[in-house]
Amino acid sequence: MTAPSTFGLSTEARNLHWLLSNLVEEVPGVHSVTVVSSDGLMLLSSDPGHHQAAKETGPSDGPKGSSADLATIVSGIGSLTVGAAKLMDGGGVKQTMVAMDGGSVFVMSISDGSLLGVHATPDCDMSVVAYHMALFVGRAGHVLTPELRSELRTSMESAQ
Repeated sequence: MTAPSTFGLSTEARNLHWLLSNLVEEVPGVHSVTVVSSDGLMLLSSDPGHHQAAKETGPSDGPKGSSADLATIVSGIGSLTVGAAKLMDGGGVKQTMVAMDGGSVFVMSISDGSLLGVHATPDCDMSVVAYHMALFVGRAGHVLTPELRSELRTSMESAQ
């Protein structure tokens, strides 16, 4: 994984990039990680430049490697589960997991309405992934201010 450039970013933004990189590098079976804002925009990605490469090489790369695709999936799952929870009077959605033959997608709510999404291998230890996601959410939730979200969006746009 190539770390995104954090030059010129605030301390909080650099810390979030570091936490995200650690999640990918330290948790066995994690392919990629993204943070999506409550309005569906990608704020952080474990590989922010990869989605551009996927567009250039064609559709065969698809969601398997594209951070933009993972962000879209995470946003859609988040929206669907919030709607389901409202219909069922279930309260807030804390975590969603989709297990597939070829991998898993985990989505966890962050306090400001943003979502943390993880794409992992089918043989990952789901409890370890969920634990590290909860650590990230606990550390990131209180710093995702509107100003920081704006800074992260601008950073992602310039990486494209």
